Amino acid sequence: MSEQPIYIGIIGYGKIGTGTLKTLLDNQESIDRKVGRQLRVKRLVDADWASPRPFAIDIPPEMKSTDADEVLEDPEISIVVECIGGTDPSLDFVLKALRAGKNVVTSNKELIARHGKELFEAAVERNVDLMFEGSVGGGIPILRPLKQCLAANRISRIMGIVNGTTNFILTQMAAEGAEFDDVLQEAKRLGYAEPDPTNDIEGFDAAFKLAILGSIAFESRVHVEDIYREGIAKVSARDMEYARQLGYVVKLLAIGAEADGALELRVHPTLLPTSHPLAAVTGPFNAIFVQGSSVGEVMFYGQGAGTMPTGSAVVGDIIDIARNIRSGSTGRVSCTCFEGKRVQPMEQVTTRHYLRTQVADRPGVLAAIAKVFGEEGVSLASVLQMGASGETAEIVWLTHPAQEGRMRRSLARIEKLDEVDEISSWIRAETEK
Repeated sequence: MSEQPIYIGIIGYGKIGTGTLKTLLDNQESIDRKVGRQLRVKRLVDADWASPRPFAIDIPPEMKSTDADEVLEDPEISIVVECIGGTDPSLDFVLKALRAGKNVVTSNKELIARHGKELFEAAVERNVDLMFEGSVGGGIPILRPLKQCLAANRISRIMGIVNGTTNFILTQMAAEGAEFDDVLQEAKRLGYAEPDPTNDIEGFDAAFKLAILGSIAFESRVHVEDIYREGIAKVSARDMEYARQLGYVVKLLAIGAEADGALELRVHPTLLPTSHPLAAVTGPFNAIFVQGSSVGEVMFYGQGAGTMPTGSAVVGDIIDIARNIRSGSTGRVSCTCFEGKRVQPMEQVTTRHYLRTQVADRPGVLAAIAKVFGEEGVSLASVLQMGASGETAEIVWLTHPAQEGRMRRSLARIEKLDEVDEISSWIRAETEK
């Protein structure tokens, strides 16, 4: 390989930056052969070089910097890897790199979800690559398969477990019969949850990822603000047990679907039949289930986050860009968001519904609640009395598919009934398909 190496600059040397560098170094000879040219990291930028890293890597002092401009303004560096996260200052750095004619790799889901249009326009203008496989699913290949392997399909539905923290929490709650707060503390101790887990447990992380998945799968720009979002903090151990008795597991799902030119986009806890392939995905693992017009049903499964899995995805993008540089074909992959499809309001979405209520333990209560459901057009599939004390009883209801708006009107009326003490839980449920 007599040609000059392709030089890389990495901005942000935390978990993902470390995983990226370690992957490049561990597999350097193999990667060079696959590209046909040497790939070499010329500069690493981080604001705090004293912070601990997941792996101790001996980095020459001349490679280290605290100034991003040493990467962004270096004419020899043709691939910039952004590993900071968030949008400030990541957005400015990535835009500056693209406008300087540099190719960019990022695993930053919030950056792509919120500013993908602006970034792609900058990449197209300078005929450079912008790749972000690691932004969804960590080490799971999903974005490139959607863009390439499944490109011949019309994707009708995507349903995914795309956040490992919440999946670990819900898995442990089901296995241990423990409450949410206790398992959250366990997740923090084990490193599955951040000190501030809001982005995960409130569904923001999953919504960012659904915005990216939906934009690619449905060929229409998806705005994060248009995604219905609900977290898992209200799910209780009782709900997990009652779901099991009914033949379900509880998962935080990111769901996207297209029908009649309109998109359905939602993130929320969901009762999922135990026979569904996603139901078997436990612990911190992720999986994305896709339905295509020609391929049928496929599922992508693996480690959805972490230093090395995400580093693997980042290096995969680097290799792809390096091959494009070598063949003079950068800039050929652009945004596939060709349309601006309407997003269906959540009130119009149809699902099954699980409801747990505390009611007076006396005759006529079930009939009064069932009467409300019937008047609002909500059909009941199962009604189970789970416990009674002589004064109160706990009743679990499972509906047939019903429009969200009808269910909300039902609940507003039911909670006003004298016989109802409390609506303890309401979780949407999916059918097998």
